[in-house]
Amino acid sequence: MMGKLSHIDERNRPTMVDVSDKTATDREAHARTIIELPPEVVAALDGDEITTKKGPVFATAVIAGVMAAKRTHELIPFCHPLGLENCNITIEAKGQQVIIDCRCKVHHKTGVEMEALTGASVAALTVYDMCKAMSHDIVIGETRLISKTGGKRDFVRGD
Repeated sequence: MMGKLSHIDERNRPTMVDVSDKTATDREAHARTIIELPPEVVAALDGDEITTKKGPVFATAVIAGVMAAKRTHELIPFCHPLGLENCNITIEAKGQQVIIDCRCKVHHKTGVEMEALTGASVAALTVYDMCKAMSHDIVIGETRLISKTGGKRDFVRGD
């Protein structure tokens, strides 16, 4: 048996977790999404950027990812609104892969894992949207939490 679910109240209704008694601490999270590009999109790489009719792909994806991370609480029903103190998204093309890393920081009573995951995911969706005219064979692969610190327990992915 899993025990009591954190987002279900005593009457079995969905509810937000009460964090009022928690202590605010420095919290950080790092998430990563990997995209596989087909050869025709890789061929469009000019240095460390792809430019399409829509504009610079990676630069636009960074902006979209940061905007999404800041608005995670509007997308995920029980996420607490957080005033992010930092959100840094880096995008690197390595062969046919694009690696998107999103790192978020906050001093708060709850963590920023969902913000980092949302930022990386939306940045990846933006890359897809801006490159789909070249190919629809773009694969948004794994999105995973790489690390988180500052809460009840820290996490660092071992692989």
